[in-house]
Amino acid sequence: MSSRKGFVVLIAMLAALIALSGVSAQDGELVPVRLQLQWVAQSQFAGYYAALDQGFYEEEGLDLTILEGAVEIVPQQVVASGGAEFGIAWVPKVLESRESGADLVNIAQIFQRSGTLQVSFVDAGIESVEDFAGMRIGTWGFGNEHELFAAMRAVGIDPNNPDDVTVVQQPFDMSLLVNGEVDAAQAMTYNEYAQVLEQVNPATGELYQPEDLNVIDFNEVGTAMLQDHIFVSEAWLAEEGNEDIAIRFLRASFRGWAFCRDNFDECVEIVLNNGTTLGESHQQWQLNEINALIWPSPDGIGMLDEELWNQTVAVAIEGEVISAEPDMGAYRTDLAQAALESLQADMPDLDLVGADWERVEVELRPGGE
Repeated sequence: MSSRKGFVVLIAMLAALIALSGVSAQDGELVPVRLQLQWVAQSQFAGYYAALDQGFYEEEGLDLTILEGAVEIVPQQVVASGGAEFGIAWVPKVLESRESGADLVNIAQIFQRSGTLQVSFVDAGIESVEDFAGMRIGTWGFGNEHELFAAMRAVGIDPNNPDDVTVVQQPFDMSLLVNGEVDAAQAMTYNEYAQVLEQVNPATGELYQPEDLNVIDFNEVGTAMLQDHIFVSEAWLAEEGNEDIAIRFLRASFRGWAFCRDNFDECVEIVLNNGTTLGESHQQWQLNEINALIWPSPDGIGMLDEELWNQTVAVAIEGEVISAEPDMGAYRTDLAQAALESLQADMPDLDLVGADWERVEVELRPGGE
């Protein structure tokens, strides 16, 4: 991060020394901490479940409780109110909460790229954002529409003008697309896109195939926003010993994600054993695509790309998620840097970049079973 590089390096060195000293682990007692997820147990959060299962948090002196999400649970509110020390959410949602007064700070950017797509059947003829004009375009809303709306505005389509496009409130599934009620539907690479491929194409009697679909990727369009990251409360972080706890939490979490990259089948099994309601092949697909959002991490897992941060902020302002650029305290990279440096010192063979990672072959089964 060019604007803070000297400060970041200095703080990272100091933080690494603190982390290695273990000053917060008194008499071998584990420190209880809580992680609030955005949603229920699934491969989207596999790295945390794997780190817990493999004892990585315990090795760091932490007794972690993972709190599942639900429709009515807002991770930002949970962390801001002290209901959890760590939270997972999309960056624009936390920026919105911060502008509203919550003292939340991004300490590790786990997903390096966006997983949001707009998906249509080939026969709809939608090959670019320009083709949305005059079409019925689905979106979940609830803050998930900003990449889509920014993309449309960039090509002169006003999402608020029904003469330009019909925006349809979409449930968190692909039923409207499959039933022909929308021409294109919002989807995550790791979830809803697979839901289409898990259904039988009535024209063939076989499952839908990728070649049956056109996909618009907002990373390619240029309106992608940063998504899953780890955040904490600034007030909590300022308390004595808590920066050390945060570094140790990141060390264990980074190891968990590296484990899921390198031990694919075992990681899926860990997720399945944690009570997920989704089937095995869907979880395999999901972990494959989640890995694609994390790896490679050019500067190391958890490090934030300033260019993508600036793009996320710009889209958030354009979409009126926030009214102005956030202050410099909205993110910190020193804690993630300290976690990376101390892990490399302790485990020089541990790959925290994943430059050579490649997808595995996943065969989806009907209904994701």
